[in-house]
Amino acid sequence: MLIARVIGELVSTHKHSSHQGRKALVVQPLDLDGSNRGDPVIALDAVDAGVGDRVLLVTEGFSAMTSVGRPESPIDMAVVGVIDRLDPFDGSGGTAPGGKQ
Repeated sequence: MLIARVIGELVSTHKHSSHQGRKALVVQPLDLDGSNRGDPVIALDAVDAGVGDRVLLVTEGFSAMTSVGRPESPIDMAVVGVIDRLDPFDGSGGTAPGGKQ
């Protein structure tokens, strides 16, 4: 999975029948520091995310297809979660979030 930010919605009047009723999002993958990681991609939305949301992005076909409930759908990316908070562990030997070392 990757962290990404929703930067737009894709509107398509003609699409594969398995995509009917699903929103397509334009998402920008992110590094942990919030900077852009590569180019934006298109993903089907499984969680009703919106523009500006930080999200979890699956980038493997079977995971993407099953997460949107379309196991025969020709997709390879899906938004599967909206991130409320991110507490990265810095690896310095200090205490991680939740008190774990």
